[in-house]
Order: sequence, then structure tokens, then C-alpha cells
Amino acid sequence: MQAVIFVGLHFFVRHLGVDSSPFLEFKKEIQVQTKPSALKVPEWRRERFNRRQLLVWCVTVGIFAAIAVNVAIAANASADEDKKAVAALDAEYQAAVEKNDAATMDRILADDFVLVTGSGKTHTKADLLADARSGNPPYEHNDELEKTVRVWGDTAIVTVKLWEKGIDGGKPFDHTFWFSDIYVRTAAGWKYVFGQSSLSLPKAP
Repeated sequence: MQAVIFVGLHFFVRHLGVDSSPFLEFKKEIQVQTKPSALKVPEWRRERFNRRQLLVWCVTVGIFAAIAVNVAIAANASADEDKKAVAALDAEYQAAVEKNDAATMDRILADDFVLVTGSGKTHTKADLLADARSGNPPYEHNDELEKTVRVWGDTAIVTVKLWEKGIDGGKPFDHTFWFSDIYVRTAAGWKYVFGQSSLSLPKAP
């Protein structure tokens, strides 16, 4: 038991830079006390060591508390930065869709991207890029009306109400949808990996 106590105290004294002489004196006196001819350790030395031990303990607790607080603050700051980054990237993507900017869409979309529409149809990255390069459909609006971003580690989900207006195949369209967009952090940055849209929402009365 004494060995365990001495090893633990030695660790704190050594790594916190505390004067080790009281510790060594106390250790020597305790070892002597265990012998048949041991002398009683003076009370003032016990008190001195106990005060030093308490100081070491308080400093150690304070250090770990400060580290925990800093880690929590850093984590919250990082999550807020991720939300802002994903929100900006999603807005950039929707602006690219409106302008049929295939190059920007290509940069943001993951290679295995899939979009599932409210009617059950699926579209790949290649499908969306082909439409953009053909200029169909020409959009008047592709605007985000409401948006919420949630981040869990390397995954982010964007929930957005999107207003689309334009002409498709010579016919005008004017729809509002709910979209759920999933972004994943990769070595190349955040990528848009999956999207799912609702059916067109009823027109407001």
C-alpha cells in the first residue's frame, strides 16, 4: 500500500515541478518507522507534508478542470464553424443550380451523390450535371426560404424549404419543396452526398 501511495505522490511532485524535499524526507521517515527501532515522525513534518500534498492535489484538479472547460469551448466553436461552412456551401450549391453552373455543382457534389424526389424518381450526379450543361431547366428562382443546419461530427444535415420557378420543356413551373440535404466531411472538404425532396407543397391560400 505504501508503495502505491509513494508512486502516485512521486508522479504529481515530479510532473508538477513541486519541491520534492519534503516528500523525500517524509518517505524516508515512514520507511524508518516501519522498522522495530523506528522513531516517531515529528508532527510538524507531517503537517508540512500534508499541506504540500493538499496543494499538489488542488493544483492538479484545477489543471484538469481548466483543460475540460477549454475542450468544451473548442468543441462548441468547431461545431458552430461547421454549421456556418455547410450552410454557406449549400447556399452556393443552390445558386449554382439556379445559374446551371455545372462546374460549381461538380465540385460540391460527391461522385456517388443520389437525389430522391417526392415522386420516387432518383437522379445521380451525372444526371444533374447533364441537365445543367444543357441549360434545362432555365430557372428564374431557386431560393432558400427557410434553412436549418445540424452537425454531428463529420455529418451534417440541411433542412431547407426551397422555392423553384422557371420553365421546363416550354412549360412554366412554380413550386415550393422541403429538402433534406446530407453533407459529409471528406479529405477534400464537405461534400453533398444525398438529397431527398418532398412533393410540391400546396399553395398558400
